[in-house]
Amino acid sequence: MPALPATTDRAVTLLRDFGAESIAHPGGTLLTHLRRVQARLATWKARPALRLAGLCHAFYGTDGFPAALLPLDRRDDLAAVIGAEAEAIVYLYASCDRKATYPTLHQAGAAFHNRFTGRSHVPGPQLRRDFAELSAANELDLAVIDPAFRDKWGPALLALFTGVQDLLSADAWLECRTVLATPASEPTNRHTASSSPVPKADQR
Repeated sequence: MPALPATTDRAVTLLRDFGAESIAHPGGTLLTHLRRVQARLATWKARPALRLAGLCHAFYGTDGFPAALLPLDRRDDLAAVIGAEAEAIVYLYASCDRKATYPTLHQAGAAFHNRFTGRSHVPGPQLRRDFAELSAANELDLAVIDPAFRDKWGPALLALFTGVQDLLSADAWLECRTVLATPASEPTNRHTASSSPVPKADQR
């Protein structure tokens, strides 16, 4: 099922109202990046709630892109537009302390570290899959749009997604291998995993 067009339109209006169209981001503006992430999730046949979360994943900022459009005490405002399920995915993605979470993300039942609260918890299986799929869509958008980003972070990201490939859809995992396997100057479908450091970059 596609995300409901009316819901997407309301989400885009909210993003514009809070300045996403005027915030610079690789490949244009934050809004254009968010729409590309939503579109990539659509090509992977993600369910509507995950597509909406992709469109809205930067509302509270992220560990790699701290500019927030909404404060956390207005979570209900976002949920009223995109639904509680999609908002919960947005919050999980925004709250991730990547340095603390990524090294064990591949382990079933591993703790997820919340950078907002300083606490840890274990998300359910569906939320873990949603987090992995949204992470892949976001990072691949940057890797495709910015060859320098891909050259710098591609090996580490490939190692990360290799570790969590069981959480990814077949389409997402295929694109991870295709895009991240080699430097941007050498596109190929070959796949090599590595034990690269946890990626931590701006604009993510």
